[in-house]
Amino acid sequence: MTDTAPQEEQRDRSQEPPERDTGEPGDSGDSGDSGDQEQHGHAGHGGHDDHAAQFRDRFWLTLVLSVPVVIWSPMIQDWFGYTAPQFAGDQLLAPVLGSIIFFYGGWPFLAGAKAEIRPWQPGMMLLIAMAITVAYVASLATSLGLFDTEIWWELALLIAVMLLGHWVEMRAVGQASGALEALAEMMPDEAERVTDDGGTETVKITELEVGDVVLVRPGARVPADGEIVEGAADVDESMITGESTPVSRGEGDRVVAATVVADSSLRVEVDAVGDDTTLAGIQRMVEQAQESKSKTQRLADRAAALLFYVAVVVAAITAVVWVTFGQPDFALNRSVTVLVIACPHALGLAIPLVTAISTSKSARSGILVKDRLALEAMRNVDTVLFDKTGTLTLGEHRVADIAVTDGVEVDEVLRLAGAVEADSEHPLARAIHAHAKEQVGEVPTASGFESMTGRGVEAEVEDTMVAVGGPALLRDRDLAVPDDLGEDVEAWRERGAAILYVVRDDTIIGALALEDQVREASRQAVAQLHEAGVTVAMITGDAQQVADAVAAELDIDEVFAEVLPEDKDSKVAELLEQGRSVAMVGDGINDAPALARATVGIAIGAGTDVAIESAGIILASDDPRGVVAIRHLSQATYRKMLQNLWWAAGYNIVALPLAAGVLAPIGFILPVAVGAILMSTSTVVVALNAQLLRRVELTAAA
Repeated sequence: MTDTAPQEEQRDRSQEPPERDTGEPGDSGDSGDSGDQEQHGHAGHGGHDDHAAQFRDRFWLTLVLSVPVVIWSPMIQDWFGYTAPQFAGDQLLAPVLGSIIFFYGGWPFLAGAKAEIRPWQPGMMLLIAMAITVAYVASLATSLGLFDTEIWWELALLIAVMLLGHWVEMRAVGQASGALEALAEMMPDEAERVTDDGGTETVKITELEVGDVVLVRPGARVPADGEIVEGAADVDESMITGESTPVSRGEGDRVVAATVVADSSLRVEVDAVGDDTTLAGIQRMVEQAQESKSKTQRLADRAAALLFYVAVVVAAITAVVWVTFGQPDFALNRSVTVLVIACPHALGLAIPLVTAISTSKSARSGILVKDRLALEAMRNVDTVLFDKTGTLTLGEHRVADIAVTDGVEVDEVLRLAGAVEADSEHPLARAIHAHAKEQVGEVPTASGFESMTGRGVEAEVEDTMVAVGGPALLRDRDLAVPDDLGEDVEAWRERGAAILYVVRDDTIIGALALEDQVREASRQAVAQLHEAGVTVAMITGDAQQVADAVAAELDIDEVFAEVLPEDKDSKVAELLEQGRSVAMVGDGINDAPALARATVGIAIGAGTDVAIESAGIILASDDPRGVVAIRHLSQATYRKMLQNLWWAAGYNIVALPLAAGVLAPIGFILPVAVGAILMSTSTVVVALNAQLLRRVELTAAA
């Protein structure tokens, strides 16, 4: 018998074009169903360490200079009943040190105010600058004998507390965004490049080029994205996918930069370096997500701007009222306190810090948030539409069931079928051969392999002729399905399985059912979504019987079968027209229009393709339970944002009247310095509350 080219096999298989006799329900052709940084520092992760250091250094020097200002303050001496040491020129101590504190310690706020004035986007920095400027001018005028309100000590402590608050904020944001730096630090500095003579040379990873072959030893990190050309090993990809279990990788498989080779050396041909690597793409995506603004962030920005006008108006009213009562000095003091209290510091930190923590935390768990609006919308999603092939299922056929005729052992059928299929490159053949080796070990060697167009394959195994094929093979040889196989075959046919018969010397000895296997994780994902009250739907190009079988197995609520890739978008549109909030989950290849159309587009299993433009959220792993984790993250993030906004707004509602002096008639007066402490305390509360988001359990397999 002649051995025909495997590439030209015309097999009697499921998933083949309709004109071939498969004996299975048809497939409709689903191909792959299968303010600037100086101002506030919230613009991104870069530079937060520098800003934290700036505020730290200015804080400590300001604090040191504030000590003598406070000690020699006549008001403080009067309060505590002591007399500070007298020396020549001691009356200049407060003005000189106070001026240094104002211009050195207060400079970040003055510069920030300038940045807010230029585009007229008033906010926290402008309020702080106004408060310290008014306090400085009043104190300086008093020292010159032009006024009678000396608050040098309050000015000094006010600036010190403000610097401390900003230092804490910059540290918090820097730590939240530190996942980006941590990702960058995962990259090795050097690589072993294979030379033309087969040896290796150590080079900087910046010297690697596409096409180079690198040697990655056990325990080392892969220096660049590429394809394995020699060797096999378990690879720890947790920094990309969030899954802790190493995965087996061999020749022809891709590996990505920064993953760790566990137990054996690999030779990898580089196909992406530098900014083109998966890791770099993840860094860019997290950075973009942290810089983008959600609806909640825009609400906070508007509130902060509104608070500026409220503070100015309240301060002006406060001044007018107390001047009317004949207390101009008290009017100045209260107006400054109002401006300090009203600083929207906590409001400005409420959302960015939560965002920084949530996006960096999710990135380390294999959930890449590209669009914060998508993350925010995920909490309200009431329908999740899964693509079937490659998402809910593995995207490749496996042997699901075996039936044998009387007197024949299952292992015998597997041995013979596995032997015949060993030389075939057809996906179903590979599935049979792999299953046979897994169940019975080594299979016999076949000879005289022949591919029979439209019918199946045949070969000689252990001195017998063995053929494997579908219904066309049986018709060609005038064979009928034995009664002891009929019931099983009919059940397989009803659920849309691909059915292949094993024929030995013109006698049917068994049949195999092959199906696209449902992921075990899919069952858990669907169950968890149902527990959350979410409707689960499935869309596929497969025949209705195939789709219904998968839906029944997973308890899916709605099924859209025999849908062409180009029609998936219209199905999503139909659901949206029904008033639903839809999350579309697909592989990001032929699902792009549907992903873009949905309320939330989620690309799954895209760990090596982080540039998918159609999805707002990308799961680096192919575990559908990540969809549940995204929803959990969305709810937790939104909850923290609201808590912070309520705290920041509520604090001002209570504190502003106190700052204006409404309780002064009963003897309660809120000092400027205490107001500054309260304002900074509010910021610390917001920062600590945001940090609690780190406790949220979040993995792609949550």
